[in-house]
Amino acid sequence: MTKVVFFKSNGVFWGFEEQGHTGLASSGNDILCSAISAMTMLVINSIEVAYASEVDYEIDEKTTNVRVAARGALPAYESDEKKNFAISGLIMGYYYQLNDLVEEYYDYLEVDVVEKEYEGNK
Repeated sequence: MTKVVFFKSNGVFWGFEEQGHTGLASSGNDILCSAISAMTMLVINSIEVAYASEVDYEIDEKTTNVRVAARGALPAYESDEKKNFAISGLIMGYYYQLNDLVEEYYDYLEVDVVEKEYEGNK
């Protein structure tokens, strides 16, 4: 099962962590894992390229653990309100997309959201 936990601070989505392989099919044939991977990279690349904002991320190929932190979503780290809204909105959109997938793949995917302060540098 893949578990994805999204991080929010004062109602603002700023990151997420993914752990585990869904187990829907064997590695390389798992359409759910492929979808999650593609959406994760879309979020990272969109924040870095389209919004010109730094993303701290780690991808462990062996464990399939992924951690993404986009401080540009938070007003304490980025003064451009439009950029805050765009980055947070992109991560929130990913949260809702995964929740839609949980309806069909509940045995393979779990999604949660927690209130958590960003712990990086200013």
